[in-house]
This record gives sequence, C-alpha cells and structure tokens, in this order.
Amino acid sequence: MDWFEHFDGYCERTDFTYWSEPLNALTNASFIIAAILMWTRVSHLFWGRVLCVVLFAIGVGSYLFHTHATAWAALADVAPIGIFILVYLFVVNRHMVGWPLWAALIGTLGFAPFAAGVTLALDPVPFFGISNFYWSVPILLLAYAAIYRRQMPATARGFVIGAAILSLSITLRSLDMPLCDVFPVGTHIFWHILNGVMLAWMIEVYRRHTVEAPRPNA
Repeated sequence: MDWFEHFDGYCERTDFTYWSEPLNALTNASFIIAAILMWTRVSHLFWGRVLCVVLFAIGVGSYLFHTHATAWAALADVAPIGIFILVYLFVVNRHMVGWPLWAALIGTLGFAPFAAGVTLALDPVPFFGISNFYWSVPILLLAYAAIYRRQMPATARGFVIGAAILSLSITLRSLDMPLCDVFPVGTHIFWHILNGVMLAWMIEVYRRHTVEAPRPNA
C-alpha cells in the first residue's frame, strides 16, 4: 500500500491542498470539546477517562484525514473509532452488564464478526451500503437496550438515545455525496458534530450507570 496515496471521498474536497476541507477539518473540534468536557465528569472512573482519551484521539485522527487525505491519515482516522467501539463494548459487558472477565472479552471480540456480517448484508442495499459498517453500532446498542431494558431501564434508554443520535449522524454522513450538487459544503460536517455529541452521551450513560445502578464490577 502507498501510505501517501490521496483519497477524495467528500463533497467539500475539490483538490488535495491542505485546507480543501476546512469545515470537515474544523468540525472535529466537536470530539475535542466533548473529550475535555467529559474528562472532568468521569474523574472517578478509570475506563471513563480511557474513553475520553480515545475520543480526543478520534478528533485528532479525523482532523489529519480531512487535511492530508492520505492513506496513513485514513488509518489515523478509523483506528481510534474502532478502539472506542471495542473499549466501550468491553465496558458495557464487564462494568455495566456485569459479565465475567472472560465473557466480556469474548463478547467484545465478537463485535468483529458481527460488524462484518452487518457490513456484508448492507453492502448491496441502496443508501445503507454507503456507511454499511457504521450501522452495526446502533443495531448493537438497540439489541443491548432490548435485552437489558428490565434489568437496567435507565441505561437501556440511554442506549436507545445514543442509537437514535448515531442513526441520524450516519444518515447525514451517507447523504454527503448524493446531495453535493445542492449542498456543496457537504453534510459530513454534521457527522462530526453529532458524533461528538453522541460519544460524549455514551460516556455519560456509563457515568450515570455507575451512580444510579452500581454493580460489583463498576
């Protein structure tokens, strides 16, 4: 792979200069602000602060991708997102649901085949195939909410809210290129803004769970 190969996959980008995506680049402040705000709220939670660090890294990585638009920057963009998903899923399995460590680890690693299945299933579906991988996250959140709605209703509602915000965010991400002619700056900026809100909210759901429904592993 050529790590310096350029990618042009967004409506806002018109060439490969550094500031060809100014709005896409600058709206990554949403992740940075969210990470800083949540850092103080989860000062008592080790995993909460780990999530904040990864959230900060998402903002940095996405900024690099929307300025450099290269293969190495693409990796810097997607890697922290994947890490956040896996860390949060482990936190849910181990510290919120209360699974044994071995089960929490297996459940976390199980996200890979689950996401692969969703990605393959949605790939040929019009519109949904654009952001096929990302749809695996709201689907999983809704599944957990349904399974644990009686055991931890407040947390389950938090999952549903997170899934709703993310579904809207993914929809706007998917509309970026289709609406390019009528909205030249693109809708990817709303993906950044809403995801900053959504990821901060998911950390808040974890924090509230430890306060309102503490478990032995919390």
